[in-house]
Amino acid sequence: MRRLLRAIALLFLSALVLWLACLSFVIWNFGQTDHATQADCIIVLGASVQGSQPSPVFEQRLRHGIDLYQRKLAPRLLFTGGFGDGKSHSEAGVGSAYAQQHGVPATAVLLEEKSRTTKQNLEEALKLMKAHGLQSAVIVSDPLHLKRAMMMAEDLGIQAHSSPTSTSMYRSFGSQAKFLLREVYFMHHYMIFGE
Repeated sequence: MRRLLRAIALLFLSALVLWLACLSFVIWNFGQTDHATQADCIIVLGASVQGSQPSPVFEQRLRHGIDLYQRKLAPRLLFTGGFGDGKSHSEAGVGSAYAQQHGVPATAVLLEEKSRTTKQNLEEALKLMKAHGLQSAVIVSDPLHLKRAMMMAEDLGIQAHSSPTSTSMYRSFGSQAKFLLREVYFMHHYMIFGE
């Protein structure tokens, strides 16, 4: 009986390790390809801010979104993200100001300042898209974040393509591994709880 239990436990552990390895590969691999194409808007997913300035991670997303806009892939930039705990500036507001400082006209910018999570980013972005008659989007974020974001976008019915930042603050193996483990956790959280 003990041998049988050990065999079952080993089989379960092996299956778990295989599942986690496969999911990690899917997340990593998805973010290696830029699927950007013509769309009605570019959604830049929020990230933390430092006062009135974007964090290094958020700045990479902003630069990439602005680059796509300047390449005329879409006529509107949609920034997402509300106010973090104790913050006086919203992520979307900081993103909008940064874009305008880099030559994007205010008339090309949309922002939502209610969201606190990736799913809320996309839910609020969808409301703005509908309000402005926008049908399609390019979603910008870090490479390892995009698989989960695109799953959420698809579930919400957003017609979207992904475009990972070409540069990232997560460059070292350690920082990438930490981000990947975080995404594996949040992917399971979304699949189980829908959040």
